[in-house]
Amino acid sequence: MNMFVNKSTFLAAVALAPLLFVSPAHADLALATSKGCTACHQTEKKVVGPAYNAVAACYASKDATAMAASKAKVAKHVKEGGAGTWGPIPMPAHPAVSNDDINKIVDWVMDQKGGECPKEFKKS
Repeated sequence: MNMFVNKSTFLAAVALAPLLFVSPAHADLALATSKGCTACHQTEKKVVGPAYNAVAACYASKDATAMAASKAKVAKHVKEGGAGTWGPIPMPAHPAVSNDDINKIVDWVMDQKGGECPKEFKKS
């Protein structure tokens, strides 16, 4: 019996070990994927919606208050949907996604590097 417990514990540890090495960045990409975000957005290229690194570039600020306001604005846009900020294609609302998950995804998006803010972006 004791050997079974040790073997079971070992197998559980082996199965869960990869989770210990998942970086927050990868975990939030996984979260974005699980919520359907990557159907329209990719990290470095425009698909239907803007690339995540372009979003980060357009809302970037070294001022913590301005950055917090930008994150809140993007989170609201994700939750409620809208059109016009990135061109004529509307972003559908995502009311079923929890505010916590939206905030985690937005934090991750805003940490993306290497993007450029495209001409069609209209900051309101």
